[in-house]
Amino acid sequence: MKNAATNILIVGVGGQGVLLASEILSEVAKSSGLDAKKSEVHGMSQRGGIVTSHVRFGKEVFSPLIPEGEADAVLAFELAEGLRWTGQCKKDGVTIVNNQKIIPTIVSTGNFSYPDAPGEAIKKKNEGARIIDAFKLAKSLGNVRLVNTIMLGVLSQSLDLKEEKWIEVIQRMAPKGTGEINKKAFLAGRELKN
Repeated sequence: MKNAATNILIVGVGGQGVLLASEILSEVAKSSGLDAKKSEVHGMSQRGGIVTSHVRFGKEVFSPLIPEGEADAVLAFELAEGLRWTGQCKKDGVTIVNNQKIIPTIVSTGNFSYPDAPGEAIKKKNEGARIIDAFKLAKSLGNVRLVNTIMLGVLSQSLDLKEEKWIEVIQRMAPKGTGEINKKAFLAGRELKN
């Protein structure tokens, strides 16, 4: 029997708003009358460590964890994290990656190297991957912290969830006083083409 749940893996590093984005996505699904479950891992996220969140929604969802290689979409807020996780996307899934490098402090110790040309490596693994300059767009909107909302806007293009539900939830859950700018960022992401 085919699993009817939609599986979205959201990845990034601490401070990029991965957890808020996954909460918003879950709430949009719930307010659309669907069952939604999520799970998250955030190791040393306060120091720029890796943050991942599994979000699953559908008529009925039994587990919050996405089976390996079964993500309908991988939404990556950072290039190296996009490269790390693109393999979790299923064959006909969507990989959307923010074209931003955040070099971890471990690179300065020499024990880790940041991948060369991670965007090209992502395209080799998944030629349909979309590389989005969400950081540049967020900067043009006046707040670099809007990357997560822009990325949700891009993701929303491939999900069957109504725009008004997204906007309602974003305005309710955005940090106090940022509802309108987050709405603008979401719509800007939603209108981005390849």
